[in-house]
Amino acid sequence: MADKDVSAGQDARRTVAVVPHTHWDREWYSPFQAMRLRLVEVLDELLDLLEADPTYANFLLDGQLAAVDDYLALRPDAEARLRRLAATGRVTVGPWYVLPDEFCVSGETLVRNLEMGLARAADFGGAMEVGYLPDMFGHVAQMPQLLRLAGFDHAVVWRGVPSAVDRTAFWWVAPDGSRVRAEYLPVGYGNGTAVPDDARLLLGRVRAHVEEVADLLGPDAPLLWMNGADHQQPQHFLGRVVAEANAAQNDFRLAITSLPAYLAAAPTDGLPTWKGELRSGARASLLMGVLSNRVDVKQAAARAERSLERRAEPLSALFVPAHQWPATALGLAWAEVVRNAAHDSSCACSADEVVDAVLHRYAEARQVGDGLADRALGALGASLATGGPVAVNPTSRRRSGLVELVADGPTPEGTQAVSTHPAGLTERILAGAEVGTAIGQARNQAVAAGASVIAVEMNHDDKGFAVVVRTGITATPGVDTTSALSELYARAGACGRDPVHLRVEHGAVSRSLARVDDVPAFGWRAWARGPLSVAPVTAAGNVLDNGLVRVEVDPDDGTFGVVDESAEQGPVSGLDRLVDGGDAGDTYNWSPPEDDTVIDRPENVAVEVLESGPLRAALEVTRRFIWPEQIVEDRRCGARPVEVVTRLEVHAGERLVRVTTTLDNTCRDHRLRSWFPLPEAVIGSTAECAFAVVERGTEAEGGPHEMGLATFPSRRFVSAGGLTLVHEGLLEYESVDGATLALTLLRCVGQLSGTDLRTRPQPAGPPVPVEGAQMQGRRVLRYCVAVGEVDPYALVDQAFLPLEVVVGTGGGTRPPTGSAFDMAGAEVSALRRVDGAVELRVFNSTGRPTTVSLPGRRGSLVDLRGRPVDTFVDSFPLRPRGIATARLA
Repeated sequence: MADKDVSAGQDARRTVAVVPHTHWDREWYSPFQAMRLRLVEVLDELLDLLEADPTYANFLLDGQLAAVDDYLALRPDAEARLRRLAATGRVTVGPWYVLPDEFCVSGETLVRNLEMGLARAADFGGAMEVGYLPDMFGHVAQMPQLLRLAGFDHAVVWRGVPSAVDRTAFWWVAPDGSRVRAEYLPVGYGNGTAVPDDARLLLGRVRAHVEEVADLLGPDAPLLWMNGADHQQPQHFLGRVVAEANAAQNDFRLAITSLPAYLAAAPTDGLPTWKGELRSGARASLLMGVLSNRVDVKQAAARAERSLERRAEPLSALFVPAHQWPATALGLAWAEVVRNAAHDSSCACSADEVVDAVLHRYAEARQVGDGLADRALGALGASLATGGPVAVNPTSRRRSGLVELVADGPTPEGTQAVSTHPAGLTERILAGAEVGTAIGQARNQAVAAGASVIAVEMNHDDKGFAVVVRTGITATPGVDTTSALSELYARAGACGRDPVHLRVEHGAVSRSLARVDDVPAFGWRAWARGPLSVAPVTAAGNVLDNGLVRVEVDPDDGTFGVVDESAEQGPVSGLDRLVDGGDAGDTYNWSPPEDDTVIDRPENVAVEVLESGPLRAALEVTRRFIWPEQIVEDRRCGARPVEVVTRLEVHAGERLVRVTTTLDNTCRDHRLRSWFPLPEAVIGSTAECAFAVVERGTEAEGGPHEMGLATFPSRRFVSAGGLTLVHEGLLEYESVDGATLALTLLRCVGQLSGTDLRTRPQPAGPPVPVEGAQMQGRRVLRYCVAVGEVDPYALVDQAFLPLEVVVGTGGGTRPPTGSAFDMAGAEVSALRRVDGAVELRVFNSTGRPTTVSLPGRRGSLVDLRGRPVDTFVDSFPLRPRGIATARLA
């Protein structure tokens, strides 16, 4: 049945567009399988209703295809019914695969989510052409551009809309100027939930809501009446009661319709404009504390996304033959990451069983990504013309850095020893049946040293059957040790109890750090022995120094100072001050207890040199604190000693100071932050979010539902006042009084949702206990700091995407140094294969136009559905803050 026309025409009545729907959380306060059983009940009832009652014109299936797949996995026989209803417009599906959180996942995850949703929706007649975003905890600045690149003109939003927007619709503009019409749901996606089975009462509800939002609605504007809420079943009488309400009065014209039909006729004249992200708590709670709860989930997300986006896909696209592109494995891994992108999943505001499942999915995705990356590196190694260690650069920038080498013999010249394993020899006479166990032990010993079996010899001597096994790093080219070992096991096993003379020769193995200079972008460079090309780094007492930066630890409080020789600022001190305060909040919001105790100084400090250079130097700073144990009756109480061990690391030739903080968290109900005083006072900060760097002030807009706290998200980095922090999954920061950046390391709470917080008076969910959110046990947090003018994207790669190492086997055709993909001019979000072709997605993070250079390449620029929009040869222009996808011919 076609959607009803909701335009008023000459009718003076106010149009009320009734959109039946359900908002479906795959997993939340209950685990996925429990929620799915409820989903099956709802959709079983819905399909019967739609087929029996033509007045129930349409149902919005929450804008996400996951609900379809989850249902059909248990009701496969219903697929034909659902396809038929979707194809005739009775059920509206898509465009997302899941309704994501936009700040807890990467920009590329948002794109893959949309790709998966659009592709699956095509099986049901196509996706809803609306960017449906009903319950995300704020919206990224680039969402309008992403929606436009997918061909959408409309968005629907609730949380995050600022008080400056004074209508139920507005033009939402991305940093590049792309805009969509955004329909604002002033009281959420459930304003029309649970309508009464009485026309008079229904009209009373409608009139009351018109009065409630009158200042936003305007005198003649239509009213969007969302008939649904969380996990709500369809109301069978809806068609009848709507018809009765229309017949009973002349003020409103109610019509059961679809969201696309309503938006197609919605007014566009005189709408206000808002540019950038939506992160206001003026009219609805933003639930900003989801950024800092369950840091283990945020770290797992960062690692899984990095493994797929920055390692597995680009390395496979560049070094694995096109016909061997691992599409199926990557599809499985991305499906896990996208399922985790759901706002209750990636935000970890869920029951402990749900978070366990989220962590498992992220781990499996990362395992696939790492395995595929290793295989691609192996393919590169096999294609090199010469043997030996080779540094591989998986990024779009030419870079230098440290790699770890495992080599035969002593520590090579110009490197820094990490460990050495001397040569060894064992000889034994043993029964043939025992040879397999003995060789297994020898192989384990070799693996522990970073080596393997490199040669197997079998013959007969005066003692009988004789075997020589050699271990080391460099195997003889063309020797198949796997087959040789298989033959050995067979021959030795045939000896039974007869004696075998076994000789195991372990070659000397060294593990060392080496610096490789100028590795080409998306390329490789063979390591060559030689002197260090930059000044060495040293560690002595409480000081690290590499000639570029000098780091000095304060022995009284364990903070450190940095002097950057190239920065205009003077010394910056007091960095990494650990500040621990109470948290009486929940997984959605931080909230201080009434009687708080804030600890910002340790009881004592110890500093030890771990590595003294010349390539890597490190200090270990141990700070012993006495922290309150928990919150009881809104007061921090008890006392527990906690040791926080921080490793400070500096590399030769780098300005970055790496920080790894480890602690055994035995305290509850608290928030731990690392404070970094700024070289210069500021009125704002800049931080990464999806496909952009956004500027923020030092205050945030709040409202009656949530206190406005300036705790903002950063995807991987934040900069202010001449200081930049980069991190792995530590998504929340605050610019405190414009003088300090505070990076949240841990936020430990015990409830999914509280009921009366100081920072949020209303509940955000059920008061389910969540022991896992207390974050007990060993926690390892990684972050870095740099002073002065830096490229933060380059710093992120330097810190968390090091140069790879592969051993060339010789016999291939690639030279000792080269690049597999020459490009410049923009940041790379994705490099992969699509339908056999290499596809590159880039974005311009600056406010200036740029040219993306691809010398010797040609192809098409495509939108997010893969549809060609332009062609290019060698290069293409990219507008300020623009996103582009290039598919190469």
